[in-house]
Amino acid sequence: MILDVAACRPGEIALDDLVRRRTWAELVDRATRTARLFRDGLGLRPDDHAALLMGNRVELVETVLGAMMAGIWLTPINRHLQGDEIAYIVADSGARVVIADDEHRALLAGAPATGEHRASIGTGPVHDEHGTPGGGARAEAADDARAPTRTAPLVLTAGPELDAALAAASDAPLPLDGPAGGTMMYTGGTTGRPKGVQRARAASLGAALAGAGTAGAAIGLDGSGPHLVTGPLYHAAPLLFAVYDLLNGAPMIVMPRWDPAATLALIAERGVRHTHLVPTMFVRLLRLPEEARRAFDPAPLALVLHGAAPIGVEVKRAMIDWWGPVLVEYWGATEGGVCTLVGAPDWLAHPGTVGRAVPAYEVFATDDDGRRLPAGETGTLYCRHVQLARPFEYHRAASKTAEAYHPTGAFTTGDVGRVDAEGWVHLSDRKSHMIITGGVNVYPAEVEQVLQLHPAVADAGVFGIPDDEWGESVKAAVELADGVAGSPALAAEILAFARQRLARYKVPRSIDFMARLPRHPTGKLLVRLLREPYWQGRERRI
Repeated sequence: MILDVAACRPGEIALDDLVRRRTWAELVDRATRTARLFRDGLGLRPDDHAALLMGNRVELVETVLGAMMAGIWLTPINRHLQGDEIAYIVADSGARVVIADDEHRALLAGAPATGEHRASIGTGPVHDEHGTPGGGARAEAADDARAPTRTAPLVLTAGPELDAALAAASDAPLPLDGPAGGTMMYTGGTTGRPKGVQRARAASLGAALAGAGTAGAAIGLDGSGPHLVTGPLYHAAPLLFAVYDLLNGAPMIVMPRWDPAATLALIAERGVRHTHLVPTMFVRLLRLPEEARRAFDPAPLALVLHGAAPIGVEVKRAMIDWWGPVLVEYWGATEGGVCTLVGAPDWLAHPGTVGRAVPAYEVFATDDDGRRLPAGETGTLYCRHVQLARPFEYHRAASKTAEAYHPTGAFTTGDVGRVDAEGWVHLSDRKSHMIITGGVNVYPAEVEQVLQLHPAVADAGVFGIPDDEWGESVKAAVELADGVAGSPALAAEILAFARQRLARYKVPRSIDFMARLPRHPTGKLLVRLLREPYWQGRERRI
């Protein structure tokens, strides 16, 4: 579809990051030249790896499309990580090339330590698979002849350097029957290093382009109007949903960083039809001044996808009341994509559900021994693709891959919940976040959603801390609304508010007030950072 659009509407704007713009013809040309740069200029072959480290800008999208055309794996790196964390991902992924922007290139300072050869851009391959310098690229070998042959990545900077490299690259399209590339996202676990996720790919580039468009259309991303990107493009959901829509012909508008008032303005000014948001964004939108909310007309919107974190029932009802029945919730993971969906009318009939399984998947719950549970019972949730035996593998981590799969071929990412008799899936929380106090399970998401209803609370995180009598006790960290000051009296008021709405054993024993809760830009609470200070020096971590 994108090739047809570029042929039919070459001069229309396809991509806009509010600083730089690309027409459809320019986008396809630069993506093609990126693919040729990877393959011809830098010597990468199908299944080789490259990486991205940059903000939300047009070059990131161009590179994703170019990697797909070149048949290589591309890893967008979380730009909020520290240098050593970035160096680990560059090394673990085997990236031979990293494309960065000026703002984030300094974070790659640790990356060259992963190899003993360094290269700078030239006109030929960087290195062959044995580390031998190739073509016009310059290489500096370590003095020690016995040094490992693994190469450090070549780094290209978005802007004049990358533009010059693309201008020198061929614009000859790659064959549609050739291999297709893909994105290899790194997903951070609650313990240990992040893991690269390699999802199953189509047999050819043509099939991959068509398949992505079909996947988008199946969830409403049909290319029928502008798509607004609100989240970081290094994360799977904002990136892949937007790319699916783009491949179907939707112009993509990319926000460099999210802002609630700016979001409303862009929807109105650009006639945004599709977007993706996370629950914390809804909360901040609802807390805009009433005058701003009343002035906003949601008429352009046809689909607002949301997921990535639990959403409170009251928050979602308020958004539906404001924006209408355009909200569509999904549940899934980087590993398997979208597994369930629910539109607003069905959600209102089944409040709290994350939907039913999409046609490609079956969803079921198991007990701790892996036995399938009856409808309505809570356990570890598994998703089984009805056609693919293994929808994904973890890069260079066979044992972790095996641990993720059930004997039936279904996989889990550790979510806990239940599937009712009608097939509606309800989440409880992540298994790793569950608090066990006095032998009773407490799911933090439920408690967080209650705390967030208090007018003084802007955000809340709930976690378990050591308790010599109960094993763990429930602890809350609270970020207060603007202009509200923390005090023992306010803490007591919030806890009394919670006791009116929760079973007593679920109510936090105490509250810490924080200036800002540690959240991933996608909205996920970084529970480890809240828990860690309380568990230091203890052998048992839960």
